Amino acid sequence: MSEKGQETQGFYKLSWFNRIGYGLGDTAQNLVYQVVVGYAAFYYTDVYLVGGDKTKSAGITATILMVARIIDVIWDPFVGAFIDKRNPRFGKYRSYLIYGGLPLVLGCILLFYDGFRTSIAYAAITYIVLQMLYTIVNVPYGALNASMTRDTHEITVLTSTRMVCANIGGFFVWTLIPIFIGLAAGKGIPWDFVLFQFVGSIPGILFMPFVPAIKKLIGKKNMFYVFGVIAIIGNAMIYIVSKAGIESGDNVWMRVANFVKSTGFTIITGYMWAIVPEVISYAEYTTGRRIAGIVNALTGMFFKAGNALGGAIPGLVLQLIGYVAGEAEESTLSKDPKAWFKVLLIYNLVGLVLLVICFFASKERVVMEDKETENVRISDLWKEFVRNGPLRVIALYFITAFTCMTTQNSSNSYLFGMSKQSPTTQEGIRWLAAIIPIIFNIIMIIIIYFYSLTDEKIDEINKEIENRNHKVDDLA
Repeated sequence: MSEKGQETQGFYKLSWFNRIGYGLGDTAQNLVYQVVVGYAAFYYTDVYLVGGDKTKSAGITATILMVARIIDVIWDPFVGAFIDKRNPRFGKYRSYLIYGGLPLVLGCILLFYDGFRTSIAYAAITYIVLQMLYTIVNVPYGALNASMTRDTHEITVLTSTRMVCANIGGFFVWTLIPIFIGLAAGKGIPWDFVLFQFVGSIPGILFMPFVPAIKKLIGKKNMFYVFGVIAIIGNAMIYIVSKAGIESGDNVWMRVANFVKSTGFTIITGYMWAIVPEVISYAEYTTGRRIAGIVNALTGMFFKAGNALGGAIPGLVLQLIGYVAGEAEESTLSKDPKAWFKVLLIYNLVGLVLLVICFFASKERVVMEDKETENVRISDLWKEFVRNGPLRVIALYFITAFTCMTTQNSSNSYLFGMSKQSPTTQEGIRWLAAIIPIIFNIIMIIIIYFYSLTDEKIDEINKEIENRNHKVDDLA
């Protein structure tokens, strides 16, 4: 079949403007939201000093993060059903980049406003609202890639491009925020911590463009297995080096360890987004409806549940091991609340601009017909989860991956400059940053073993769906 003929059957080829523009949406969400995921625990315990009690702030923080994510998990299916039932003027999914983007940015700005410092109520309300606003942007954004084309290779390239853009955003979050906050606070820049974060950001930018070739060479599942093992090796190295007495990022072996860990973990968590469109196609193949919003809401529920667990685990563990808030040395992150607010205000405004660019670059072509949206129900989410085996596997993978990701990212802020803490507390932090992630990586490898949709099977499914659609059009 000619390339033009394939495009008429939904196998659209995407331009680099489409790919990069779509990917900038993930850069934006990193600048706006990943800051919250990665730094909220440290911000609440050591900067905001939630509750005003240094000995209890870690436990209060863990409770806020957990409650907020539980509410958000309940909220997701309502958002997914709402989106699938409607066709806004500016696009079924991309419209929400604008409709939800502005409130999301405003919510994040308010979260880091220090005028109500130590207030538990203000911290809880702004955090919960922010989680709900993020869902309104993230669920339709996740559905966008499945609406742009059915072509498996194009989706792989699109996802790889998206993850490069996401990791560029991650670079600005993990590497540059400590620099900018240090400058805004008028204090020294924690270069050891910055360099540690920098080497962890490189793999996502350097290696993600090669994912399509790697997958073609060794296969989809083998790619998960190989890079999962690499992530485990890197985490083990972090523990061993830290255990040897290295408490700062100025040791070359600590940087090497973080590079190895990030190389493996970036690939297995980046490529998992390319599998979501496969599950959406499988759902359409078996039900006749392309409920991308519902499926993304379900995966969103599980990755947010993972964020909830990953955000709560450090706080709970720190509370148990006797972590004293405010004792972290300035060699990690400045604790000046006004500096945090100034820097993150700029980050959020840049993120809003990138969401607008994503809106114009994303072209929807594979979406439900208007007549199909009438029967979408919230209950479809649970029905789909029960009957869709591949979706259950991916849901479990998401919750495990994001629990692992959030736990280790949140713990990095505590890993260095912990010499003032007790030996027991230091060992607990090492477990948070290295051993617990190893356990989760092993579970992820086991989960992906049960994923049954090969690339060949997905291509067959997509072609059959398009053939059905054309037969219906011919009869009409």
